[in-house]
Amino acid sequence: MIRSIRTVAAGFGIGDKVVLAEGPYQGTLGVFLTLKQDVNWAEIEEPQHKVRTHPVRWLRHAGQPAAAR
Repeated sequence: MIRSIRTVAAGFGIGDKVVLAEGPYQGTLGVFLTLKQDVNWAEIEEPQHKVRTHPVRWLRHAGQPAAAR
């Protein structure tokens, strides 16, 4: 239950399509998996099924209009 509350608080849900809008991997698409214990970090599944951790502040919903970012 705690995990689902944390993901809602971050604005992302399991399975949401995301894009890295900042950082060295900017433009990378992925699928949101979960927040880490430190809720400033999230795991996403990137292409080729690679699971990596990135700062939540770098994530945006894929397809989100630029004005909403």
